[in-house]
Amino acid sequence: MKPSRPVAVSAMAAALLLWATPAVCQGYSVRIDNRFQSVSYRTYVPGGALGSELRGGPLTSTIDGSLWGFGITGLRLRMKARVGVDVGDTDVWPGTDPPVQLLEGHAEYATRVVTAQLGRTHVISRLGWMGFDGAKAEVRQLGSRLRLYAYGGLGLARGIALPVSSDALNPLDDYQPRKRQVLFGGGAGWSMDILDARVVYQREQGTGGEELASERAALDASIRPLRGLTLAGGAEYNVATEQLGTADASLTYTAPRGQVRVTVGGRHYRPHFDLWTIWGAFSPVPYKAGFGSVSATPMPGVEVRGRAEAYEFDDAGVSGTAAGETGGWRWSAGATFTRFDKWTLSGGYKVDKGPGSRSIGLDGRVTFQPTSTFSVSVHAAQLSRPLEFRFSDATVFTQGLRADYRTAAGVRLHAEVRRYDERRDVGVPEHLEWDQFRVNLGATLQLGSATGSRGLHPAILQIPEGGDTR
Repeated sequence: MKPSRPVAVSAMAAALLLWATPAVCQGYSVRIDNRFQSVSYRTYVPGGALGSELRGGPLTSTIDGSLWGFGITGLRLRMKARVGVDVGDTDVWPGTDPPVQLLEGHAEYATRVVTAQLGRTHVISRLGWMGFDGAKAEVRQLGSRLRLYAYGGLGLARGIALPVSSDALNPLDDYQPRKRQVLFGGGAGWSMDILDARVVYQREQGTGGEELASERAALDASIRPLRGLTLAGGAEYNVATEQLGTADASLTYTAPRGQVRVTVGGRHYRPHFDLWTIWGAFSPVPYKAGFGSVSATPMPGVEVRGRAEAYEFDDAGVSGTAAGETGGWRWSAGATFTRFDKWTLSGGYKVDKGPGSRSIGLDGRVTFQPTSTFSVSVHAAQLSRPLEFRFSDATVFTQGLRADYRTAAGVRLHAEVRRYDERRDVGVPEHLEWDQFRVNLGATLQLGSATGSRGLHPAILQIPEGGDTR
């Protein structure tokens, strides 16, 4: 595949949509996003050393298009695809195989009461992002206060628009499913002035009805008993393993004018793995944590913020002669200044102390925006990583320069160069040095028969952002 293939495919897709638009529809929208990155890295070899230097150059184009106005009120077609290649000298950059990925592709019918989709789509809930090839439908009643939805089809791998049986997702070889799994689920939501609540159930299994992969349920809610106070929380339950999953609760206070926002809460975190993976055999241990955060605007154009968390892992039930740490803590603080005309300054400091490791980092950014269409920013950061059980502590320094520009035609361009320097307390042989420059380039083109929401049917405007059916 030639390096220019993603851009060529993007242009071809846009041209086809534009060519077809006058003949078959009254409205269209096309967004083409092109990104390129130049990066070098080293492979891992047995014994903990680094291999030879590899240079990658992922080039991707994402095409997001919609067509509507077919004579049926509320009907539209949606397509979102990504084309990617590695133009570096190694052709092994992750995410570029397969070179063409269909992220979404479905027909949608939407009114004020009903929304239905057929094709490749997804759902977002407390259980995460799940894509599938099938159908989903939502019904809204009582002025949209009550929402009922259901979905089902052939599932995609968790967090990515590829089937779980794809060769590109094969780190476990014999443990990987050879066939796609069936996904189905549903839920309900209730919204009032002081209460929002949602419940969802989801199950994944083999195409023959056997080989259960996952079965979970979850609920979450937020209550606003007084002005400025919000109590939110939720929990997940793994029906297949009969275990409580991740659960959390928090209380947030927001001052009347928004000058102060304070949150305190806690959570119980347990990682989730599909039953077909080998990771569940290691009996991952959950942890409990308490956290708090605060943000304040003491004067116009000045914001300060901070966050802290302490956590403790449950007893792993492992016997041994060596005592190990079971808890840790982390905190961060930062500030943003926008009092100066055309200038924005921000910075932060963070510390993370956990079992076996610790990291300390600080970063700063200065942005200058002389016009509404152009900005340039300088960024610098430092991250120190003292490692308790490893040899040669490391500190990484980062410096970057980025420019963003929006043309009169609505094209967005950006260019960025970053320098990474690593320093170790015992020095590093030349053939193991990690220092490098990284270049990022991007161009986004927005085409359509309407700008923003103008020209869209009212039913289209009722579609939840990102397809969220919560």
